[in-house]
Amino acid sequence: MNSRSERLLLSGAAGAIEAVRDGVEAPRGVAIIAHPHPLFGGTMDNKVVQTLARAFVQCGWTALRFNFRGVGASAGLHDAGRGELQDLLAVAEQVAPHSAGQRIALAGFSFGASVASHALAALWPQGRVEHLVLVGLAASRCAAAPLPPEAHLRTLVVHGEHDDTVPLSAVLDWARPQVLPVTVIPAGGHFFHGQLPLLKSLVLRHLRSVAAPP
Repeated sequence: MNSRSERLLLSGAAGAIEAVRDGVEAPRGVAIIAHPHPLFGGTMDNKVVQTLARAFVQCGWTALRFNFRGVGASAGLHDAGRGELQDLLAVAEQVAPHSAGQRIALAGFSFGASVASHALAALWPQGRVEHLVLVGLAASRCAAAPLPPEAHLRTLVVHGEHDDTVPLSAVLDWARPQVLPVTVIPAGGHFFHGQLPLLKSLVLRHLRSVAAPP
């Protein structure tokens, strides 16, 4: 994706995990980005996933995209979100070990956004998650985790007004009990065709406006 892209093979409970790291010098942290549903063609090369990676790199982060188990060169079989959560946590521990205290960000698209929400629940107590970006959250198809109230200001939820894969109403039903804002892209569909530059600008604005935690 840029001149500093590096292909990796990481380790997970199901075996090898294929990944691409898009780096910058002296990064502020590592952003881990999860892709849409593997059984419907989702991979780390999805255009929304790449758009998220570009936004993070532009803001000084290293972006780490990876294939869930059973996708591309990643070993294993699809596990309805349970094993995929373990994949994401395994990736996080290898590219940004807890012992190193490095800042991390989590992001995901569709199914990957649901997995990222559960990863936040697991990693938030470590006190080093700086951002969460959920795009096209598959709230009607995969259970999304509620977010800690302290994480709300560090979270961006973006959804298309006319998403016919995951209705906007499903995301609002998930967000409403938490009083969590949802940014709606007018006339946007699930894959944000023709609106990826707008999506990127929203992510950039979020990353630049939220100060690092103490």
